[in-house]
Amino acid sequence: MKKMATSFSLALAMLLAGVLAVPFTLGQSAGTESQQEKRPERRPFGKRRGDRGERFGGRLFSRLNLTDAQKEQMKQINQSYSERTRSLREELRARHQELRQAQNGDTFNETLATQKMTEISALQVKQMGEQFKLRKEMSSVLTPEQKTQLEQLREQMKTKREQFKSGRGERRAN
Repeated sequence: MKKMATSFSLALAMLLAGVLAVPFTLGQSAGTESQQEKRPERRPFGKRRGDRGERFGGRLFSRLNLTDAQKEQMKQINQSYSERTRSLREELRARHQELRQAQNGDTFNETLATQKMTEISALQVKQMGEQFKLRKEMSSVLTPEQKTQLEQLREQMKTKREQFKSGRGERRAN
């Protein structure tokens, strides 16, 4: 339980650090309109590739040899999550759009940008809570053996990720 609280606190601290850094970054970017016109169209906020289950371990879950009943439960959990968070995602999308519109003006309004980022961060904290609930619900469907196997798969992914990061760092240093 303490590990979860620490992880959540760390995630929240990172989110707030990012939110506090954005006004400084936005204040430094003084791009011309022609530069802004050249930017590619952004994918709408909240639109992800694949289904929602893949975001929270769907690829790992597919390696666990789930029964048909477990697959159906996972599908229902994902649908429930999607319905439960639809308004939250729409609200986040709207706040991000408002923040982008605030950036497009000739002058930078730090107060407005900070207000929008504060609203966004509060919504993101709610979204993180819902994602945590989703992971717990999905985990409750698994057998103890599947949970052990899932932890092993996560450790393997973590090791691969660390090896990749260290390999990238070595290439950059050379």
